[in-house]
Formats: sequence, structure tokens, C-alpha cells
Amino acid sequence: MNTYPINELLDEVVQLTQIRDEITLETQLVNVLTRLLVSKNNSNTAQIAIYHIKNIEKQTFSKLTISDLVNDAPIEHHLKQSLLNVYKSGELESNKIDKVCISRLYPIKDLSDKVVSVVELQFDETQADEVDLQRESVIKTILQLYQNFTKLMHDNERDTLTGLLNRKTFDKKINKTIMQMQASAKRKDDKVANYFFIAIFDIDHFKRVNDNFGHLIGDEVLLLFAQLLQQTFRDTDPLFRFGGEEFVGVFACTEKNDIEIILNRFRQKVESFSFPQAGNVTVSSGYTEIAEYDNSSQMIDRADSALYFAKNNGRNRVECYEKLIASGQLKSNVKEGDIELF
Repeated sequence: MNTYPINELLDEVVQLTQIRDEITLETQLVNVLTRLLVSKNNSNTAQIAIYHIKNIEKQTFSKLTISDLVNDAPIEHHLKQSLLNVYKSGELESNKIDKVCISRLYPIKDLSDKVVSVVELQFDETQADEVDLQRESVIKTILQLYQNFTKLMHDNERDTLTGLLNRKTFDKKINKTIMQMQASAKRKDDKVANYFFIAIFDIDHFKRVNDNFGHLIGDEVLLLFAQLLQQTFRDTDPLFRFGGEEFVGVFACTEKNDIEIILNRFRQKVESFSFPQAGNVTVSSGYTEIAEYDNSSQMIDRADSALYFAKNNGRNRVECYEKLIASGQLKSNVKEGDIELF
């Protein structure tokens, strides 16, 4: 049996460690494993996917394959149960799907040893011997290196409490969004998102939570709030904790009116959620459309202005900067750098 060329394998690992974007990193991992298995088997039947839990109660997952990212992916019952088992146990699971197909599920863990994703390898039973032994060792080594690298990335880019992206990663992510917008405009591709928005979320009267219940309960509210954000929005929508009770999201929409619908849906979800100890809390948010040649400070200023309008006019509401300007309820806040133009 020919072995996988060591130089090619090392090149693949080096490429993995050069990536700093999670979805790109996961895509590259799928590519590496696919080429490894197909190269060994001389077959195109091997399939690799990465799963994340979207909603544990509804048992919905996002699924990334070599060709696409599928949110809320429909999954057969036997695979869904196996995925849930791996998320709970943190152990490798191997199953026979049908007469000819085998599935192996590998857990990927975070810094706290919690399973954050599951890598699935599917292949024909006739190829099982080929996947075992040396190749199995190589696969496990690649996944261990990937897990260690993602832990380092998360430690550097993630908020310690909530696991969301932190403030210092915002400029890099927003610049990528703007580059995506500019590329989409040049392609004029009807299938891509036509509008991009940034929204700031602020938990209403959060100081009261800390004052009435203490900071430990306050931290629990922040953590659960972050989980609601992750359950509501897509994996492709970057979510940040800017500090305290302030959170930021960047969203792509095919229709301009979609943004207000999804933000209000989230607002209602928070309003109806019962936080342990603290009970019910509400959230206010302000959003603005991102222009092709925006900079991060300008868009944050606009969204922040809309947020403060929401906070000063009843809370538990969603406000749009552009709509407030058009209605005359808010004065334009146009800046060039740090110098306001009159």
C-alpha cells in the first residue's frame, strides 16, 4: 500500500496553520482529509463533513462539506443520535450506516474540553482496512493538530466568558465583509447577499441584574444571551462581545427588509426567555447598512446612535439609523476620520 507523500502532508498542515478565519480553516481541513482519503483509496466515495450544533433542543446542526456550508442541515436519525452521543461523551464513535457504508465521528474540543464540533468521515466498508492502521494514525494526528491550533485561535480571538469573537478581531472581520461586498458588486452575482448590516445589541437595565443578583448571575445572563445569539443567527454571521453587556453582529441579507425581521425575531426570543435567577430581560438594538467603502468607526457610530435612540425611547426595540435620519428623528452624524464636518 502506498503511503501518503510526507511532503504533501506537511504542506497541507502548514497551510492550515496560516489561516485565521474559522470557516476557511474548517474548509481547508475538509479538503485535506478528502485528498488524503481519496488519494489512498483511489476512490471518490469518501465523504467528509464538519457539524456544529445550532440548537440542542431542536437537534439542528450546521454542516460544512467540501462543496458548501448548509445551515440547519437535515440529518438522518441514526447520524443525529451519533452526533449527540459524541457531543455528550467527547469520544470517537464508529457506526455502520448501511450494508456498505461506515461513518466515523471525531470530536473537536475547545480550551475547556467541551466538544465544539464533530468531524465525520464516511467511506465504503470495503475501504475500511485502507482507512485503518497507518492512515487512521495520520487522520488522528491531523485532527489533533487542528484542534490544538483552533484552541490557540480561540484563546486569542474569543471573549473568555461567552466564547464570541472579541473586540480586537472586529476590524479584521469587518474588512473581510467589505472586501466581500466589493467582490460581489463586481461579479453582480444574484445568488450572493445584496445587503450587509451591522447591529449593536445592549441588554436593557443590565446594571440592575448585577445590583440585584450579583456579578455571578450577571455573568450567567451574559453567557446565556451569547448562546441565544448563536442559536438565532447563522454561523456565517460574525458575532462579537464588545465589553460589558454590549454585543455586535454583522449580517448579510438578500433583501433589505430581512434585517429588521431577524433582529426583531431575536428581540422577541430574548424577551420570552426565562433566565435562571434573573428571570426575564430585554434587549435593545441599533443597526445600520454597511456601505462598500465604509470604515469600522463610521458604521459603529451610526449603529450606536440608533441604539441610543432605542434606549432613550422605551427600550426593548430595534432601530435603524437610516430610517431615523430619513424621518428626522435623528440628526446625521457624518465624520471624516475624527473631524466632524459641519
